[in-house]
Amino acid sequence: MIHTPTAAEIDSLLAKNDPEDAWVTALSVARCINPNYDPALARIIFDDVMRLFHGEYPGYCPIKTLYHNLPHTLAVFLCAVRLMHGAHVLGTRISDDEITMVMIATLMHDVGYAQQFDEETGTGAQFTLSHVSRGVAFMRRYLAERQFPAGLADSLEPMMLTTDRALYFSQLEFPDERTCLLGKIVGTADLIGQMADRAYLEKLLFLYLEFKEANFGNYQSIHDLLRQTQTFYENTCKKLDGDLGGLYTQLSSHFKDTLGVDKNYYMESIEKNIAYLAKVTLLNEKEYLSMFKRDGIVEKAQALVAPN
Repeated sequence: MIHTPTAAEIDSLLAKNDPEDAWVTALSVARCINPNYDPALARIIFDDVMRLFHGEYPGYCPIKTLYHNLPHTLAVFLCAVRLMHGAHVLGTRISDDEITMVMIATLMHDVGYAQQFDEETGTGAQFTLSHVSRGVAFMRRYLAERQFPAGLADSLEPMMLTTDRALYFSQLEFPDERTCLLGKIVGTADLIGQMADRAYLEKLLFLYLEFKEANFGNYQSIHDLLRQTQTFYENTCKKLDGDLGGLYTQLSSHFKDTLGVDKNYYMESIEKNIAYLAKVTLLNEKEYLSMFKRDGIVEKAQALVAPN
């Protein structure tokens, strides 16, 4: 008998706050592509990125951004591996090296928010506009110091740059068509992984605080950012279907193969979030926060903006 996941089980599928849980899940999916996949290189980098987030990496403070945090990176990481498996199920050959490259690119796509010891002011959100390029620079230094395969950084750079909202996909230079495909997987996972989070709408309060710290955007208030998120969603759909090649549809094949259910739980979750957002933004600014009840995020955000 096919077991249809409950809402709570779907939430657990899409979001992994525990790094080891995320790793075990991602590895099990990768081994659905190749049962003999060797994760040694990816695991080394996974552990080092976890150290970076936790402030255990030499020369760096813990990553303190509240929206672009470790759970966000883990969600994108896991979504990307599932996208590769969906492509595999549909007949696209994915090599072990390609699995590893996508893992590395998603793990490192937001490391540019990390602050070195001489950059300790603020949360790191001041690097909003430059965090992807900072992340690429970190990646290149890291791979060189670790003496990892030459040429790997040249493929990883454009893959990571697919997550930079300031760049058009057409501006990116990939070394070959296969790397371009991997870049589309990374860019798709970054968008879908975050928007499918059950607490995505609540976490937009943290995103507003990051944007405010960075003096980024023209948002007059949290409520204004929520209103503009509808436009962001519409533009995201166009990008997913356009430049990113509609790869998100392959997630249905992943879930059908692994759970026996022909559904795209990522897109269903996103659509539920956006439908709820439409109700929230009809309310005035004194009422809308009462609609956000998950994970105590409203209280945390209000405490951060409260006068001392």
